[in-house]
Amino acid sequence: MSTVKHIVWDWNGTLFDDQDLVVAATNASLAAIGVRQRITNDQYKDLYQRPMEDFYAALIGFAVSPAQWPVLDAAFGEHYLSHMRECGLSADALAAMDAWSPRTQSLLSMFGHEDLLRLTGEMELHGRFHRIDGRPAELDFGPKAKYLVQHLEQLRAHEPALTADQVALIGDCADDAYAAFHVGARAVLYTGGSSSRTVLEQVGVPVVDSLSEAVALLAQH
Repeated sequence: MSTVKHIVWDWNGTLFDDQDLVVAATNASLAAIGVRQRITNDQYKDLYQRPMEDFYAALIGFAVSPAQWPVLDAAFGEHYLSHMRECGLSADALAAMDAWSPRTQSLLSMFGHEDLLRLTGEMELHGRFHRIDGRPAELDFGPKAKYLVQHLEQLRAHEPALTADQVALIGDCADDAYAAFHVGARAVLYTGGSSSRTVLEQVGVPVVDSLSEAVALLAQH
């Protein structure tokens, strides 16, 4: 097995400590489509999955209609964007990134690309990453795998020798691991974000309670 040379970080719920805000924004999105049910953080972490259509169906017991998705997405985004600067990095995010340096690292998120660039710029993080990619402007609630494919293609444009088995993705949900599996990379999952340890342990990859633990684990390989 090849040595890990590059880490792809997830943003929301991994480097960025925003889980409470995500739950609040989810409740705002449900209210916008007339669902009075309110979910707790524990419920969210036990049910979170991608694609988001499946997640919302698990939350409320029925499928969100195609006409409701733009309404739901707008309500989520409005609440999230208006409060995201009240959040900060996960407790050991900077220490974990520092511990991996000078080896390379990048950022791949399903958060909107322009908002991601703006926020990470405000937090003076751009110099830490070889590449930052967020979700394109079009509405897409699907899995992360195709975006990881594109992300690695862009990384290889500048580092042609980098192979997928030299890459590890650190994220907070099963979909992050499935994306890594799709390209032949490794994955480590972090319990501080969108999914409970019970859910993450079913995936079959290492599960950690801190980002520093994730980096230390990958440094051994």
